[in-house]
Amino acid sequence: MSVKKLKINLGLAILISMILGILCGIIIQKIPGFVEHYGYIFEKLGDVFIHSIKMMVIPLVCVSIILGASSLGETKSAGKVGIGTFVYYLGTTAVAVVIGLIFGEVFKPGVGLSESSLPKEFLDGVSQYADKGEIPGFWDTILGIIPTNPIASLVNGNILQILFFSVFLGIAISKLPKSNRDSVVNILNGFNDAMIWMILKVMVIAPIGVFGLMASAVATFGYEVLGLVLKLLVVYTGALLLHTFGVYSLFVKMFSKTSPILFIKKIYKAQIVAISTASSMATLPVTMEVCEEDLGVSNETTSFVLPLGATINMDGNAIYYALVAVFFAQMYGITLGIPQYIAIIITATIGSIGQAGVPGPSLLVVAVLLAANLPINALPLLFGVDRIFDMMRTAVNITGDASCAVAMENLKNK
Repeated sequence: MSVKKLKINLGLAILISMILGILCGIIIQKIPGFVEHYGYIFEKLGDVFIHSIKMMVIPLVCVSIILGASSLGETKSAGKVGIGTFVYYLGTTAVAVVIGLIFGEVFKPGVGLSESSLPKEFLDGVSQYADKGEIPGFWDTILGIIPTNPIASLVNGNILQILFFSVFLGIAISKLPKSNRDSVVNILNGFNDAMIWMILKVMVIAPIGVFGLMASAVATFGYEVLGLVLKLLVVYTGALLLHTFGVYSLFVKMFSKTSPILFIKKIYKAQIVAISTASSMATLPVTMEVCEEDLGVSNETTSFVLPLGATINMDGNAIYYALVAVFFAQMYGITLGIPQYIAIIITATIGSIGQAGVPGPSLLVVAVLLAANLPINALPLLFGVDRIFDMMRTAVNITGDASCAVAMENLKNK
């Protein structure tokens, strides 16, 4: 993938758009009635960009995974790269959950806050979330990954089923006779190139979309709500920084030949897009470009590792689930015991796998709270400012995807 003409100014343009969007949101929030009557305009600007990206995500992920699996399938390292990718993602997610718990217990973001101090509107209608906390059982999860109709999975956008079928098909293509294999791969490469061309055209409007998203978010979340969870936001930011610059940098140093400093310096372009869109899927083309063009990862590795990571690697979410569980426990004066810690770790680690890589309130936190027998009454308080948390955790998620890509590239070449 080559977007050299675009990448020179894209990061700067998006950064400027973010700043302008924040300033615009602050201004329009102070104009009486403006947000209620005209605020939707800014939201729709962002929606046009997000929808345009999402339009191409499913075919891009499908083709990328097939090509990546077919390329890896021809090598002796296919098995260890596949297993290594899953182990890496699961391992970093477990570490993320532990970091969230530690930061919650050390900095105590929920101490001093009680349900009585919350606005009444945040306590109304909470029952609608109570039935959203179920995590499928083991066999339900396994069967849910295997598509009975791959075409229906594509139409419905069931990412895990698409990944399963695409990996299986890619491996099958790698086992075809060379003449047949080359014919199929050439067609897929042509389709992939066409998708990349479309993405490049859509990314031209990224600064406009980012401006609308930021203006809408700042204008609508309300400073009163943010003030109630400000300490949680600060503690969460600290946990994310530790995971990004500590854990990932350490893993890059341990498992790849890439300098951690170079890695952090180059990945910022993808992080900016992730922060502005709050979507791992929308950021996927940029993450792939950074890994291939700036970090020297082969296309066959990025085509397999990154689309997979955009679906199952949610370290930022895992930190959030664990930290929020501690936050609510402290708010309600509940002392967490070992069984509850274990329930949080297991639920947050396993549950974060397969979370859709698109923006929106994360309802998996309901499952984590219920698993630890914690009240969910004040959940709407967090959903009101979820966009802010979502932007930050998405940047961490895609950084984890990229760190896995450089690690698997090193593993493949051994």
